[in-house]
Order: sequence, then structure tokens, then C-alpha cells
Amino acid sequence: MKSIKRKNREGVALLVVLFIVMAITILSLGFLSQSDIELACGENMILRTQMDYLAESGLEHARGLILNPQDIGSEYWTGAETLQIVSGGNDYYDVNVVKLAECNYQITSAAYREKNGERVGRSSLTAELRLDPSIAFWGGGDTAISQRITINGDIYCNGHLSGSGQIGGDAFASGSITASDIAGKKNEAVIEAPVSWPGLGLGDFSSTYYIRSTLYSTYIEDSNVHPVGNFIPSAGNPAGVRYCSGEVELPGNVNIEGTLVVNGNLRISGVNNVISATKNFPALLVSGDIIIEDGGILVVRGLAQIGHKIVVRAGALNLDIDGALFIANGGIEGSASSSISIDITAAPAIASIQTWPVAGNCVRWTPVGGAFFKSIARQ
Repeated sequence: MKSIKRKNREGVALLVVLFIVMAITILSLGFLSQSDIELACGENMILRTQMDYLAESGLEHARGLILNPQDIGSEYWTGAETLQIVSGGNDYYDVNVVKLAECNYQITSAAYREKNGERVGRSSLTAELRLDPSIAFWGGGDTAISQRITINGDIYCNGHLSGSGQIGGDAFASGSITASDIAGKKNEAVIEAPVSWPGLGLGDFSSTYYIRSTLYSTYIEDSNVHPVGNFIPSAGNPAGVRYCSGEVELPGNVNIEGTLVVNGNLRISGVNNVISATKNFPALLVSGDIIIEDGGILVVRGLAQIGHKIVVRAGALNLDIDGALFIANGGIEGSASSSISIDITAAPAIASIQTWPVAGNCVRWTPVGGAFFKSIARQ
């Protein structure tokens, strides 16, 4: 009997040991499973963080190219797909850019990692980029904006700014600002202009000019009255630069695709006068005055740099500038007593320039002083 009881106790002890081993095994498996889950969660968090940063990099990529349209063959960068920060890796981002207005862009950046042909860890951001300040009009002295003038963008005046014309952006002045219709902020007594002066020299285009290290010939217009017709770039003059020495007149129906350079005054005496800049070059460069005569119409698409002032006769009809108007030593005179309609719109994508005063040494300029994201939404 004692032998049987001892054997029963030994059997019970064995069962207890087995139960303990089984419990430890189950607990260990649970800990291992939990560790695997936590490790996977940690890897997912790292992946999501990496994709978030990559999507933000896509926004900054777009911001940089929008601020520097000289680097883009088209008017502005519309985006691209399968871009990479590190070539040869598995992380990519797609960027799509839509222009909402001349100074506003909607940017969508989608980042992802490719694994076995599938996209994992996707992160997408959408933001609106605002170019600010973006100078549409620069006045080199005291400037009066009459009711006939509409500024679609920001304005800078190296003096006192007055008048009742519409200013659709911010106003900057080295003196006081008494202009009454300003949509943005007034910035008086500014010590430094929000953007630099373009600084284009007529001598850089008087007979020849460079694109990178290649020399091209300017077309020299000898007549004081510019011929009527369409004038486009050529292989020997890809920027379409036309140089006039002395006072010259646009009599109407003059369509120039390129740059018109006038070493003197420019008179506008007819309708359908259009000057459209080629990529990275200014549209109009005048050392003296622009005089818009009775019945005169001028349309400029690009940067216009004027040495003195714009004079508007009583019967002048229209002045339309899409790009930027920079006047060194004056403003727009005579518009208050005229029936003219003057619209100046900031269009930095076509007003930004890149020229080569000497071979291989480029100079870049833009009417934009900065940019910021108005909103960033995660998708």
C-alpha cells in the first residue's frame, strides 16, 4: 500500500511540473507574439514618419522650382512622377502643381515605398503656395495711382504713394502711403525694397548677347518707325532681341515675340502693339520714356524696365502689362486726365529672367521676394 501511495505522489508531481512548463510556454509565446506586434507597429511608425518627411520634401521641391522658374523649360513647373531623393532606392514621390492664380499654386505631393511591385507606406500632402511679396509695379519716385490704374499684385514706391487707383496686394513705400484703395497691408518708411532692381543694361543687347557661352546677334532696327507685322525669334537670334537707337514709334499692328530694346523714348501711336518675352528674357527695355499717344494701345507680357517714366496722352486707350513694370526714376503721368485703362498684373513666372552679360556667367532676377504655404492638409 505504501508503495502505491508513493507512486501516486510521484505521478501528481510530474503532472504539476508539466502544467508549470505548459504555463511558462504559453506565457512565453504570448510575450513573443506581443513583441512581434510591437516591433511591427514600430516599423510601421518609422515607415509612416519617413513617408511624411518625403512628402514634405516634395512640397519643398515644388516651392523651389516655382520660386526659380528659370530652371524650367515651360512657364512654370507642373510636377513629375517617381522622383527620388536618393537614386536607386525604393522610396519615391509624385508631385502635381496646379496654378490657381499668377501668385498662387496648389501642390499635391504623394510619397510611397515600392516593395515587390506594390506601393506601401503611402503619405500624401496638399498645400497652397503663395508667392509674397510679388511686385507688379515699381515706381522710382513719388507715385500717384489714379483711378485709371489697377495693380493686380504688390507695389513698391521709392517715395510717397498716393491716389485712388486699385491696388490688389500689399503696398511698400520709402515714404508715406496715402493711397486709398489697398487690399493688402501698408508698409511705410521701408528702408529696403522688398525685391531688387532688375539692373538690365542696354549695352548687353546693343549688338550681341549671350545664352550661356554662345554668342548671338541682335536685330538692329534703323527706322524711327518700327515696321508693322509679326516678328519672331530665329536660329541666330533665339531670344528675338530687337535694338533701336534713338526715339522709336510703334505705329500699331506690331507683334514682337522677344525683347524690344530702345535706347531713347518709345512712342505708342496705334492699336494692336504686343510685346511678348521669350523664356528667361525681358519683354521691354527702354532707357527714356514711354509715351502713349492718342489712340495708342500697348500690351506687354513679361518684364518691362523703364528708365524714366510713362506719359499718357488724353486720348490714349490702353496699357496692359502682365509680368512686372519697373520704372527707375518716375511713375505714370497723365493717367488721371485720360480715358485710358491701365492694368498691371504680377506674373512672376514670365517676368523672372536669366541673362548672361558675359559668356558663361548668368545673372538671375525675379520680382518675388518669398513664398509661404497658406495651408497643408494630409490625405
